[in-house]
Amino acid sequence: MTDIVVIGGGAAGCLAAIAAARLGCSVTLLERNAKIGRKLYITGKGRCNVTNAATVQECIANTPRNPRFLTSALSQFPPEQVMAFFEELGVPLKIERGNRVFPVSDRSADIIDALLLALRRAGVDLRQERVEALEFRDGNVSGVKCESGRRYPCKAVIIATGGLSYPATGSTGDGYRLAKTVGHSVQPCRGTLVPLEAPDCAPMQGLSLRNVELKLKDGKGKVVFREQGELLFTHFGLSGPLVLSASAHLTDIAQEDYILSIDLKPALDEETLDRRLVRELTQGANKDLRHVLETLEPKSLIPMLLKRAGLVGNEKANMVTKPQRRRLLETMKGLEFPVTGTRPVEEAIVTAGGVTVSEVSPKDMSSKLCKGIFLAGELLDVDAYTGGFNLQIAWCTGRAAGVGAAAYCGME
Repeated sequence: MTDIVVIGGGAAGCLAAIAAARLGCSVTLLERNAKIGRKLYITGKGRCNVTNAATVQECIANTPRNPRFLTSALSQFPPEQVMAFFEELGVPLKIERGNRVFPVSDRSADIIDALLLALRRAGVDLRQERVEALEFRDGNVSGVKCESGRRYPCKAVIIATGGLSYPATGSTGDGYRLAKTVGHSVQPCRGTLVPLEAPDCAPMQGLSLRNVELKLKDGKGKVVFREQGELLFTHFGLSGPLVLSASAHLTDIAQEDYILSIDLKPALDEETLDRRLVRELTQGANKDLRHVLETLEPKSLIPMLLKRAGLVGNEKANMVTKPQRRRLLETMKGLEFPVTGTRPVEEAIVTAGGVTVSEVSPKDMSSKLCKGIFLAGELLDVDAYTGGFNLQIAWCTGRAAGVGAAAYCGME
């Protein structure tokens, strides 16, 4: 018999197992994949955005759903301690734009190797198993049963199976099913930090834009997100860093009409851009307008700009009137696309929704409904904006669950 069984070998599960084992508990970590940290391999484009070098309050401010629930866990294991944890394991870290933290090597494999090293040093028993069910005795959890038929008796169980995003990494919703068996309610799940559907973008499929400004407007025209960076046109709409960040601000896509507005020239105010247009039109006076615009914007974008500005493109540059130039300028400063939906949760970086946090103790992640059950990570109805904040949530809730389970087992 082991003291604690941890279900899920992702960020939260690994930290939970390490924390509990370091406190003297015998810990068995059950991961359905052959290797731990499958999702960590692909985070930060394979570089692993470990955390964000932010304060606890800044982390909370970057968590739109149930942020106060995280106050205790973040305070116990803030970003600076996460960074120290990995550096003590031999992974040098660096801080980039937006206080994003990455391994100096730019290799997510280094983070996973460090977790494996910490698990081994702590004496965690790592097994490849998929958990089929929880087992109980006298109303308390007493172990888990696996698909293999093996049973693992224990005093406490930590569920850290992730959400529904990227199911190929093992996040298939098993944790929600297990949580429901002890009475937990699960808030509807959807993707966040996810590409957005906007069919009007299809003609520009494959076009990548850098140094543009993206605004997301709600149905009342209020700007709910605004940032500069990169985006990508796809066959279904828009993707890329800016769009993923914007998606976290979609509160109710079913009830609200959202619009994405792209400023193609954010470094130029309207007056400066107008002077630039006048200069280009004057220098190319006898050229077709569409060819003159190629000095300002990518070729594949020009038909859309002309259409939105009410122009054809084969008119000569010297025939463009001032009102037409004004419409062209306004289009370049605000190329708008209605959002018709988000891509499926399976394509999202993070799952929004999950186990209702009012049913979980924020101090130690223990279930309020069943003794001996602890829950951590993406499984919970807490998610944050991009920039390392979601992994920070996984690390700190995982550690809190590990410490809490150890205390429950009398090993604090």
